[in-house]
Amino acid sequence: MRILGIDPGYAIVGYGVIDYVGSRFKIVEYGAITTEAGEDINSRFKTIHDDLNTIIERTEPEFMAIEELFFNSNQKTAINVAQARGVLLLSALNHGVRIFEYTPLQVKQAIAGYGRADKNQVQQLTKTLLNLESVPKPDDTADALAIAVCHAHSYNPRISSKLTPFN
Repeated sequence: MRILGIDPGYAIVGYGVIDYVGSRFKIVEYGAITTEAGEDINSRFKTIHDDLNTIIERTEPEFMAIEELFFNSNQKTAINVAQARGVLLLSALNHGVRIFEYTPLQVKQAIAGYGRADKNQVQQLTKTLLNLESVPKPDDTADALAIAVCHAHSYNPRISSKLTPFN
């Protein structure tokens, strides 16, 4: 199965595309969609939309695994991330990519076997699982790969076909 992992944001959207066959991982590509800080928010959303469409068209994932929102104390940031997340979801839906959501706790559990693992531990284990030479930068990219691995470890077609949240 081909999985597109997404760490949502509006300044940086981390993404990672992996193939998972049997119990083996293969990296397809990873990186970050970035937008300029001074740019109008709507222009930033368009950049995210256009760039993700290009990634989806190039890599043809079956699934998108995206992190559920974690609300911090900054409401403006949370609202902008939520809006960017909507743009990401719509892009996947428009391409027929099935969407699954995971909490940070679920990602940590899938990668480290412990839901309270720290960020560095999750990144190092993701690097090892995917046989990478180093932890991808920025952190959002490493997080997106971890989310993709989480989906690979969590997805069960017999159960998930009845529980798919979006399509």
